[in-house]
Amino acid sequence: MAPADLALKIAQILDSKKASDITILKVDHMTSIADYFVIASARSTQAVHSLYEDLSDKLNEEGIFFRRNDGVRESRWIVLDYASVIVHIFYQEVREHYNLERLWADGTNLVPFEGAGQDGQ
Repeated sequence: MAPADLALKIAQILDSKKASDITILKVDHMTSIADYFVIASARSTQAVHSLYEDLSDKLNEEGIFFRRNDGVRESRWIVLDYASVIVHIFYQEVREHYNLERLWADGTNLVPFEGAGQDGQ
């Protein structure tokens, strides 16, 4: 699957599971570690963990497996490495603190995902 298609699929799955503030960042011109970051938030650590489980289960069903993950135990910031796409699922307060969008955006590569379930909260 092309990296852009995988990033969009991930955003759609997260949206369907009620993640908030989903953003896709194209970072291939800034780093060699991935082509895209998908960043999403949840209002509790339980919700962060649930998003992680739901996303990995849905992608596993399609034969798409992450290479590595981190942060699952604490569930405040879970990172999933799908090679060309790195997923960051944050507890909202942690996301605000680290502000990855500010660190990785160059003015042209930040795309807020406008899915059916996005409520802006």
